[in-house]
Amino acid sequence: MAETLSEPDRSRHEQAALDSYSRIVTAVAAELTQKVAALNVAHRRSRGRFLGEAGNSLGLTGSVTAGVVSALGRSLPASGGRATRVIDDVVQTDATLHPGSSGGALATADGRVVGINTAIADVGLGLAVPVNGTSRQIIATLLSEGRVRRAHLGLAGIPAPLPPLPRARTGRRTGLRIVEVVPASPAARAGLRDGDLLITAHGDPVSSAQALQRLMLEDAIGRPLALTAPRGDALVDVIATPVELIADD
Repeated sequence: MAETLSEPDRSRHEQAALDSYSRIVTAVAAELTQKVAALNVAHRRSRGRFLGEAGNSLGLTGSVTAGVVSALGRSLPASGGRATRVIDDVVQTDATLHPGSSGGALATADGRVVGINTAIADVGLGLAVPVNGTSRQIIATLLSEGRVRRAHLGLAGIPAPLPPLPRARTGRRTGLRIVEVVPASPAARAGLRDGDLLITAHGDPVSSAQALQRLMLEDAIGRPLALTAPRGDALVDVIATPVELIADD
């Protein structure tokens, strides 16, 4: 595998690996001829900050556009063949993305990569896979194993405050409100629906999409998972069994 840079330079790479759902590709460089950009997590204070994206827009190598971080915490359906997964905590930007931008870097003004360009939702509305604990784990697994096996529930959620009764009973302030359930997914078969508010998963607090994603590892495949949610005046455990997410590329 060879990478052609915008400058007259080619870098040799070996052991390339792809994760179809996160759209992350890793490659081990035989030698480094360029400085490597640092990775950085986009946090709440990042909204409104200037950034730029680099890619091969419309086949034009080395194209760069600029914009700001418009929003954080978006969800993006991602397909790998017939299966569908939801990528959570996606970074939204108004930096102009075009066909060919996917896979390029979304970076801050000081050159720190906060995302990987992924999709164009509309004009002036681009989405990028975030640099966070989940994506770092994917990168590490691709480098060590060459592939990523992950469990799949088939839901997307956003943090939401708990109503007074569940808050009083659990001592927690925040849960994960389901905003999308993929049809025929484990979550759908378990009876979860849009608007449900998850409080715990396997007894662990769930107050963000990342908290739930961290449980969706290889060991979770095929193991029943108890998800606690308020239904009326009661707290009930909904049992969902994650399946392996298969990409038939």
